[in-house]
Parts: sequence; structure tokens; C-alpha cells
Amino acid sequence: MQRQTYIAHGRLASREIRLDAARKQHHGTQVMAFEQLAARLVGGFAQPIDAEALRDAIQRVLPDTDLGELDTIKLLPGMVGAGADTLHKVWRTGIDLAARAGDHPRLAAMATLEAAVLEVLPPSMFRPTDLASRAMERIHHATALFGEIHIQGISELSPCWRDLLFALATTVPVRWHAGPRSVPAWLDGSAVEIVRADPSTPQIEAVSAANGYHEAIEALRWVRELIASGAAKPSEIAIAAAAPAAYDDEFMALRADANIDLHFVHSIRVVTTRDGQTAAALADILVRGISQAHLRRLATLLAGAGPFESLPEGWQRILPPDAPLSSPDAWARLLGGLTAERWPDAIDHAPELRKIIDTLAGGVAEAEAIGRAFLSGGALRIWRKALLAGSPAAIDVTIDGLRQEDACEACVSVAWMPASALAASPRKFVRLLGLTSTGWPRRISEDRLLSNHIIPTAELDPLPVTAADRRDFETILCTTSAQVVLSRPRRDGEGRLLGKSPLLRGQPEARYVRRNRRPEHAMSETDRLVARQADFAGYPQAASAASCWQDWQRPTITAHDGVVRAGHPALLAALERVQSASSLAKLLRNPLGFTWTYALGIRAPESAEEALVLDARQSGILLHDTLDHAVRLLEGEGGLAVALPDQIVAAIESAATAVTARWQGEQAVPPLVVWRRTVEEAKQTALNALQHPEPSLADQKSYTEVPFGGQKAKSEGAIPWDPATVVEIADTGFQISGFIDRLDLSGDAAKARVIDYKGGRLPPKPVILQGGKELQRCLYAYAVKALLGDGVEIDAALLYPRDTEARHLDAPAGVLEELTGHLRAARASLLAGRALIGPDNGGDYDDLSFALPANAPNGYCMRKIEPARAALGDAALVWEAI
Repeated sequence: MQRQTYIAHGRLASREIRLDAARKQHHGTQVMAFEQLAARLVGGFAQPIDAEALRDAIQRVLPDTDLGELDTIKLLPGMVGAGADTLHKVWRTGIDLAARAGDHPRLAAMATLEAAVLEVLPPSMFRPTDLASRAMERIHHATALFGEIHIQGISELSPCWRDLLFALATTVPVRWHAGPRSVPAWLDGSAVEIVRADPSTPQIEAVSAANGYHEAIEALRWVRELIASGAAKPSEIAIAAAAPAAYDDEFMALRADANIDLHFVHSIRVVTTRDGQTAAALADILVRGISQAHLRRLATLLAGAGPFESLPEGWQRILPPDAPLSSPDAWARLLGGLTAERWPDAIDHAPELRKIIDTLAGGVAEAEAIGRAFLSGGALRIWRKALLAGSPAAIDVTIDGLRQEDACEACVSVAWMPASALAASPRKFVRLLGLTSTGWPRRISEDRLLSNHIIPTAELDPLPVTAADRRDFETILCTTSAQVVLSRPRRDGEGRLLGKSPLLRGQPEARYVRRNRRPEHAMSETDRLVARQADFAGYPQAASAASCWQDWQRPTITAHDGVVRAGHPALLAALERVQSASSLAKLLRNPLGFTWTYALGIRAPESAEEALVLDARQSGILLHDTLDHAVRLLEGEGGLAVALPDQIVAAIESAATAVTARWQGEQAVPPLVVWRRTVEEAKQTALNALQHPEPSLADQKSYTEVPFGGQKAKSEGAIPWDPATVVEIADTGFQISGFIDRLDLSGDAAKARVIDYKGGRLPPKPVILQGGKELQRCLYAYAVKALLGDGVEIDAALLYPRDTEARHLDAPAGVLEELTGHLRAARASLLAGRALIGPDNGGDYDDLSFALPANAPNGYCMRKIEPARAALGDAALVWEAI
């Protein structure tokens, strides 16, 4: 058995050489990289410094090492990666940092870093230059260790290994299998045998696609055509780019849709795997803080493992869906109020959940311990790798950039790879992507730590990326035997025009490929149905969609406009629920939205981004919280009715301090400057509300946020009735509940004033029902009469603090009678199956407008509103109410 050693570049080339040797039964064949060959020759446990070990060493030494002029940035995110890249370049080039430390302070800093790193690395790890020099001392063992040496698919070799290569060539046969590739000039005159071959002459075709995503689609269509026609096996097809990371997300999504085994030679992002998502979910909590959404995501990904193992199945149902729970204090208040009956298994698990929250509250300072507590297997390995690669404070960013080997088998699959890997491992059918003026060849960039004025870029990086890209392109063209397709995008992801790569000069003229073309071979079932309308039209979903679209265009009410079966159980259940003023307003002005919200349970999607300012709803809640707290303080000091201006100001200041502290602890707030301005505006508005001149009632008592109809009190203040008492609107079938903003009650309970605060501007005309929008004042007055008795005299008012003016409701009984008629009509209409649009559909405050046809306010709603009015009949009369 004759021993043979193959030197290959990259994992794919090594795998294919091993597979070929196995098929041909070539025993005694070993495949390795050149640095592995040097380490084998050194013997013992010698090994090259791998990237992960180097990053770990840099991470450990940076805090305690004085780096001179780099000392101020040594702990910033990215320093570990920058230091590792620079040391790799220095070592591959053979630059002696210690000898040149006096040339520049930056070189001295890097020499110090290098010495500190080498001190903490295992004794078995050596720099490339050290491996090469030690291997030279044991060159006489090369014959026994390696036999013949074949350098396969490599066009260049780093300067640090060249002397060792020359020494090996004088000891054992060394063959440089260049094939049609260019041969480096430094091999001239050496004992290395150059094995050449004639270049291949593949069929070359050039195409231009709309953008990068379109390029990826066209590439997989091309793959499908080759495989379906029998022209090629998957293992004979390759797709490549100079920088494939720009296309990874597209190919990751499309390979699942196309059901094609596509191997990512250069590895995949860890966040595309479940383990990576689990680690990323934990990182989100530590970096951005705990919240209900973050904890739900982590618990779901862990699937009951780790600390969540002790919690019963379905435990997340105990969490209130509308509460952000964005601080440990908010979680503590929630857990403190839970009883065993709330848990799915009727056992109190609050201590276990509290322990989880307390552990996560440790934040990034306890990242390593928290990772061990929550993660296991692949997720824990990713977590530890991220901690080695960067600062715990930026672990979420680090995890997003980590990669791992693709599990798809490379040698029997279509390969998606960097051009450098394809140049080392040719295939018969090749498609090259991203041939733009800036994408291929890529531009040379200076090193992040040793810029050109310190060490010339040509010396630090003698194998520049621009030259490598050109060399790889030429190599691919002359080593591909059957077909090469040269593809370029016409525009980038933001729509900017892109220039052609200079490498396309002398190549065939590019064929213009339209984004919406009908392909001869679709990449997937979805692609086929979208491209072939006749095929798609045969599907029931297509027929239903076409019918729906046609109905939306008709100026009449159709089955696709909200007409449902009369007496539908879902509609009946929605009407039987306890209503609020807002739900009844939606029923009157937006029957379709009422059905979506309360019959189907559809909710508006929440934005993942934190707003820079509070929206109108949140601003109103802040104002109401401040007023509630201030009035309770004043009532404890003698009463709002007799409070002096100074007392009111002091109460509002105290209330604002307490409310803002609670808000900051329970949920995200805007940036500090904006938040302060918002609080000041709320304080001024609250002052206007409490100083508005309303006549005092005899022995007046004031109540705020007064619950009724089954609502629970928001605070421990006094309540003038039992909040659990049912409040039903006579002759309508509706029960109502809610919170009265403010209730002023005389000492003998004979007179009551209901005040509803309005954060907006005073309307120019008097408001009673305002087309069904304004129901609070009337409904709250009815609730007070129902709870305190018919003998109470009620004054209901809308107070506009911004304009310091109130609008009182004249003849509340008559208004309620009118409203009762409208509610009966709306109930009957909905039960008849007419869940149609109303005037609020598609408006600025319609949170479900996303579910309407596109551009609904200017199209669908304008077309359908009058037919809907006619179909609704008496139920639409409320829209004209003053």
C-alpha cells in the first residue's frame, strides 16, 4: 500500500477527494489542509491555532493587557474579531511583530496582544511560522508520514508555508495539480512538479435578473430544469458567488419551498435552526429586558425543558394577554396575586416561575450562568461560542452572526458556495451570481487595526481579495466542463441600479430576464401555480379568491362583504358578552369590525419596535392614571370640592411622580427627553381638568375610575356601589361594564355628576351621540341611575381639559331612549347576518383596516358604504345622529 497525501482547500474539496478515494478503493489516502500537514510533521500533539481558540484567548487577555493606543477601544464590541483577523493576517504573512514593535505604537500594541495571547493558548498550539520552522526540523519524517503529496485545486499558498513546501519537494514527490489554473510565479525553479491540463470549454450564457432575490429564484429554476431533464445529477451542479452571505437568507427560504437538497458549503446561520433561535430568545431577554413576549418565546422554544420543566402544560394561559410585564416588579405583582386555582393543574407554581424571573433578571452580567441554567445541547454550545466571540453586552448581535455546518450532505446535493470553494472543487454545471461592479471582484479594504500607513496593505495581505476574486472567476471558467451561467442583478434590494462586473467583458451579451416571466421549469409547486394561471384556476382556493375579488369590485353587497348566516352562534356569543362603551360604538359604526373583534377574536398586530412617543391611547391612559391618583389624594385631605389651588398642584405633582415611576417599572417608555415632555403635558392637562369650575354638590365626594358591571377596582379607594352588580340596558339585551372617569356625588346621594375626560380638542358643534361615536356619557349616566336608584338627579358632561371647557348632556333620559332604539336595531341587524362595513371602516382609528382590501378608504369603502347603508336599514340611522 502506497501512502498518498492530498492537500485541499475547503471542506467540500476534502470530502470529494475522500469520496473518490473510497469509490476507487485507494487505501492509504489521507486528505488535509497544509497547516494540518505541518502539524503532523511537527508531531506530538502539535496543532495550528484554530479561530475559536484564538478568539477565546483574546477575550481572556483583553481586560488585563495594556495595549497602549488601543487600550481605549479594547473592550468595545468587535475588538475580539478585529484582533483575531489581524493576527491571522500577520501570521500567514510571516511578519514578526516583536521585531517591528519600535516602528509604530500600533505595532507595539499588537505585539503585546500577540504575546499575551500566546501565553494563554495551550502549549500544543503554534503560530503558522512556528509550525513551519519546527516541521522543517523534522523534514526527514515526511516520507513515512505522507508518501507522495498532491496539492489539489489550490491556486495560491500563504507566504508562511512556502519554504516548508520547497523543503518537502526535495524530500518526497510533491505534485501541484494546477490543471488549467494559473500557477503562482514563486513556484518557478522549485522542485515542485507542476501537473497541467487543457482548459475546459463550457457553454457560457449570461443573464440579468431583477434583483438578488430574483437571481436566487432563477438559479433554482435552472437547477430544477437540469435535474428534471436528466442532464445533470445534483452532485454535478453548483451555484456560487464571491460573497454568498448576501444571498443566504433567500436560498434558505427557497430551498424549503423548492424541496431541493441545497448544501451550504460555507455553513448556515445558527439563527436559522431551532437551537439558534432558542439561544437568540434568551439573549433578547438578557439584553433588552424581560417581558411577557420575550418569555413566551423562550418558553415555547425550550418546549418545557430546563427551568420550565417543572411548570404544567398550558401554564402560559395564566398570563394576562394585554399586560407587557416588562420588569421584575411587574412579574412580582402578577405572581403575588395568583392562586392555585388559576394554574392548569390547580397547584401553585408561582415559586418556580418567580425563580425563573429572578434568574433572568441577572442580565448580561450573569450570561454564562444563565446560559447553563436554561440551555442544553446545541443551544448551549451556540451560547458558549457567542460568549467567546464577543462581549456579553452584545450577545444578541454575536449570535446573529454565528454560523454552523449545514447538515445536508454535500457530495450528493446541489452546492451553494463561495467562488473560492468552487475554484478548488469544480462541478460540471455552474451558475455564478452577483456579477456586479462592486460585488465581483470585491474591493480591497484596509485592515481594521493595522491600516495601510502602518503596514502597507500589499505586505500585510499579499493575496488581496480583488486578485483572488479575479483568479477564482478565471479558474471556474476553465475548470467547468459543461455549462456556466453568468448572472447579475439589475438593481439592489433598495431599487438602486447596479453596474456590470468588469469580468463580464468579452462574455456573451446578457439575456434580460423579467421578474414575472413564465418559466419552462418552475422551481416549486408555488412557483408553478403562480406562473401558470390555468393550473392555479383549477384549485378551489383560486376560484374562491377570484370570486371574492370580483365581488369586492361590485357596488352591491355580496357574500364576500360580511353577509353571514342569520343567527350564527359566533354572532350570538359576541352580542351576549358584557359590552363596553367602545364595543357598542364599534357595533353601531363598524358591524364588520365588531364581528372580527368579538366573534372571531381578531386583534391588530403589535409592532415589534418601541415607539418614540406615546400614541393617543397611551397618552389617555397616562392622563387618567394621573387624575385617578391625584383625586384620591385630595379626597384623603378633605375632598376635591374644597381643595385649594396649591393643594391641587401638589396632589398632581405627587400623582405624576408615583404614576411615572410605576410606568417606568412596568413597560417601555419613550426616550428620557420625550418622556419628560409627555409627563409635563399630562400634568398640565390634569391641572386643567381638576381646576375646571364646576359647582360643588352638597357634601360632595369625588370618585375616579369607578368600576361597574363586574369590573374589578384599579385601586383600593372607596366605591359608592357594589362593582359586581349587573347593569343591563332595558329592552336591548345588552349588559354593560366599564370605568367611570369621575363621579361627583352629593352627601345624600340625591345628585350625581358623571364626568368623562376627553384628551382631544373641543369639537366646534355640540355633541350628543356624534353618529354613535360618543356613548360613554350617556351609558355612564344610565349605569349611575341603575346602581343608585331612579331618584338620583344626574348631570353628565364631557370635559375637554386641553380647552378647559365642558359639554353637558341635556335630557339624558331622552338621549338614552334614542340610543336604546339604535342598539336594538344594530342587534337585530347583526343577528340577521349583516356584518357589513360602516363609516369607521378604513379610518385613521380602525385598528383592523389591515384586513380590508388594499387602499380600502379610496376604493372598497367608497364603493360599498351606500349599499351597506341601504342593507342595514334602521341600524344605519345612528350614523346621522348629532
